[in-house]
Amino acid sequence: MKINSVYIDGLKVIEPAIYQDDRGYFFESYSQVKFAEAGISDNFVQDNQSLSHFGVLRGLHFQTAEHAQAKLVRVISGSVIDVAVDLRKNSPTFGKYFSIELNDSNNLMFYIPVGFAHGFISLKNNTIFSYKCSKAYNKDSESGLLWCDPALNINWGVHSPVISTKDAILPNFNPELLYF
Repeated sequence: MKINSVYIDGLKVIEPAIYQDDRGYFFESYSQVKFAEAGISDNFVQDNQSLSHFGVLRGLHFQTAEHAQAKLVRVISGSVIDVAVDLRKNSPTFGKYFSIELNDSNNLMFYIPVGFAHGFISLKNNTIFSYKCSKAYNKDSESGLLWCDPALNINWGVHSPVISTKDAILPNFNPELLYF
């Protein structure tokens, strides 16, 4: 398993060692020991899974205050563009985003620490997306940013995505706010 940092501090891309033979494949999708060695010490307490069809965009979401979540995400089947927006006010990359394609061919995983908004868009029908969270979901602490905010200028790679009513009315990013 390789755990690599990217240009936004704290984000990590995990490339599992995949063992294939004529029966199929095997890989370790989580190792507390290996993650801790790479500086990921979160205790994941909740696993979530979603099914999305082509063009479904979910996000940009985050939990606030004591319910803020770190996430470890991956695609079980299908493909997504996964996006994390840095909302840490004192970060040199505050307001910047990182995106990566996660799919069932590359089997990459993406670690997103507390302090980021997160979202993804499905690039295939019947995409199964899985994520571990370091805190349980709390409805009163849910928040988000508008997926198409021109200040963020995120390239989702799909025109006319399918958006939930809730995600369609999220606010724009405001650099004057203290998110984290």
